[in-house]
Amino acid sequence: QVQLVESGGGLVQPGGSLRLSCAASGRIFRINTMGWYRQAPGKQREVVATIRSDGRTTYTDSVKGRFTISRDNAKNTAYLQMNSLKPEDTAVYYCNAELIRIGEGLRTTYWGQGTQVTVAS
Repeated sequence: QVQLVESGGGLVQPGGSLRLSCAASGRIFRINTMGWYRQAPGKQREVVATIRSDGRTTYTDSVKGRFTISRDNAKNTAYLQMNSLKPEDTAVYYCNAELIRIGEGLRTTYWGQGTQVTVAS
């Protein structure tokens, strides 16, 4: 069983910063893409940022210039550095990984349990 565990969420004032971490564990052969998604009350879940194994990244327009996604391949861990946080960033943030398990050739998608980020004064 592959497991993704997020950490680093919490309460922060507008303009502040947080860094989220996502650690993947299990019989993993290769993680192709990792990403961060978020869902606010009354809204659909949206992709925030993704990063491929070669380091290529994507960002949704609303976070460009403020958020940075990175990964440590040796640790099977992804990070999301969030700066200049706004109240509209408040949401549950979920980690996602598309990976290949040891002994298999099929790509499988896994989700973390989510971590709450609240931006308020």
